[in-house]
Amino acid sequence: MPEHDDQESVDVSRPNPARMYDYYLGGAHNFAVDREAADRVLAILPETREFAMRNREFLQRVVRFLAEDAGITQFLDLGSGIPTVGNVHEIAQAVRPGNRVVYVDHEPVAVAQSQRLLADNPYATVVHADVRAHETVLNHPETQRLLDFSQPLAVLMLQVLPFIPDADDPARTIAAYRDACVSGSYLAVAHSLSFDYWPGAVAEAVDMYTKSTHPLNLRTPDQVAAFFDGYDLVEPGVVFTAVWRPEKPVTDEEAIGSRAVAGLGRLA
Repeated sequence: MPEHDDQESVDVSRPNPARMYDYYLGGAHNFAVDREAADRVLAILPETREFAMRNREFLQRVVRFLAEDAGITQFLDLGSGIPTVGNVHEIAQAVRPGNRVVYVDHEPVAVAQSQRLLADNPYATVVHADVRAHETVLNHPETQRLLDFSQPLAVLMLQVLPFIPDADDPARTIAAYRDACVSGSYLAVAHSLSFDYWPGAVAEAVDMYTKSTHPLNLRTPDQVAAFFDGYDLVEPGVVFTAVWRPEKPVTDEEAIGSRAVAGLGRLA
């Protein structure tokens, strides 16, 4: 069980998607309630673990592309989750040690573990906030300390939008961050796909998330592509996560097995 400096702020009565995701990836920062819920999902949809791995690999590829090919030196990772091997700052700072990263999450365990991980890293930090509270995120002293919004930066929204319901207008949240960025900035999105793209009893598995702290909202590829309003999509566009600039050939079966799409847009 993970330790935390402020246990009162951690809801251990219900499973949390960030902690469940950590469990899918083989992490140790989760509670029994998370493991039990994740195991029930895996019993119905064993490919959920593969989905999590493919998403993590996309994160690493897109950050490497941004740092190496696009020359981006600063990153805002919204809904960053619990740290595991191959985090944004590890990938970005391997390319350029002075690259700056601001993680944002409102799950206390994710924030506490990030604080511990980044304690000796002057170029990376974590902000405890809900990504929908864009003014809080953008004006936070830590954000202002590390990120220069007069220069291009990358906003990462990887598997966070499925936890923002349509009623909360996720496009408005994206637009708020877009409007804070200058030309040459980027938006990376990865998003779980709707029922049609999953096998078996996916509805039953998704229903389990309704009992978690954050219910799941699946969307179609077209709905995900619409989130890039105002951006020019980088090739190959919005595609299955596994086939976004893969490091080796990907079969059709592997592509569909992503169960998610991803894309990168450049702000003109």
